[in-house]
Amino acid sequence: MSLDNVRLSQPAKDRLVRLKRTTGITQWNVLCRWALALSLKDPSTPLVKDIVTDSNVEMTWKTFAGQHRDIYLALLKQRCVADGNEPTDEVVAQTLTVHLHRGIGFLQGHKELQTVEGLVKATT
Repeated sequence: MSLDNVRLSQPAKDRLVRLKRTTGITQWNVLCRWALALSLKDPSTPLVKDIVTDSNVEMTWKTFAGQHRDIYLALLKQRCVADGNEPTDEVVAQTLTVHLHRGIGFLQGHKELQTVEGLVKATT
């Protein structure tokens, strides 16, 4: 596992398809960034650790993180350390996967997060 490519599970893809309709946000990477930020904001440890990334949604790390990829990488490494893990490439990639999927669940599970206004309010 590495950060070169970001892949989603089929259930996460299905949730994002619905979110794309409800929010009007059409880019996978934008929704995924919101999801990651929401999950990293939550200090609890994600419950699901083993995620099968079996969907056809895949993007490069550069596409996922965009011009702020250094910031996203630093946030992931910081979370690894906060959780008591060495921020190796594999651990950082696993942290991204579990937080991304938990965040997608957060987005889908809360009606107020299914609008752009709700997303902005949740992160401020």
